[in-house]
Amino acid sequence: MQFEISGAIMQTVAIDLSPGETVYSQTNTMAWMNDAVQMDTHTGGGFLAGLKRSFGGGSFFITDFTATGNGHVAFAPRFPGTIFPAQLQAGQSLICRKETFLCAQKSVALELAWQKRLGAGFFGGDGFILQKVTGPGVVWLDLSGEVVERDLAPGERLLVHAGHVGVFEPSVGFDIQMVRGFKNILFGGEGLFLATLTGPGHIWLQSMPIINLAEEIGRYLPQNAGESTASSVGGAAATGAAIGIAGSILGGLLGGGDNKT
Repeated sequence: MQFEISGAIMQTVAIDLSPGETVYSQTNTMAWMNDAVQMDTHTGGGFLAGLKRSFGGGSFFITDFTATGNGHVAFAPRFPGTIFPAQLQAGQSLICRKETFLCAQKSVALELAWQKRLGAGFFGGDGFILQKVTGPGVVWLDLSGEVVERDLAPGERLLVHAGHVGVFEPSVGFDIQMVRGFKNILFGGEGLFLATLTGPGHIWLQSMPIINLAEEIGRYLPQNAGESTASSVGGAAATGAAIGIAGSILGGLLGGGDNKT
């Protein structure tokens, strides 16, 4: 297997597969492929596995891309950002945001990564329900905007706007703390809480959270459209997972000959 990452702002990763090799992705990320690649869409371990993945912000179905000859398949994220590959050894894991996973070799496991501290879930937005990828194999992750990497020493703490947390090693502690100072809370524009990353371990930060991009675009929409967009975003936060599951199931039942199971 060989791969090439192309582009600067809207990147793609193109993967050349030898006969019998397989990569998989969550739905709606494949950009193009040749006719030597066979698609197989399934729940990735049954209904409960698909349900847990959906609650973690992923798709109910996943798609395998298996080469029947000299295969070529490319994947592209839906937002501007940076794709980076991670070569994971057997048992080695990374914790990532729900929208970060792009694709991986079939040997890489994708599962939920629940945080031990409830505060991280209630106040951290996407912080409570994260995804964990575990090797062996290569996984391709996508971060929004540019990527900044840091090594945290044991006990070293970094306070981060939760939207800028991208990927971190399991040895890094993740928690949420309230912003100090009444004026900071009221006028600082950073919200009530900040994410706390505590070393040791390596972290990957992203420069442009998707929610920030959506908010900036919303500012330039007509007033009525902006209000509708804000309502839609709020509703999606509460019901997006359920709608995604239902839509995926109906698509699987009614989609015809798309090789879905």
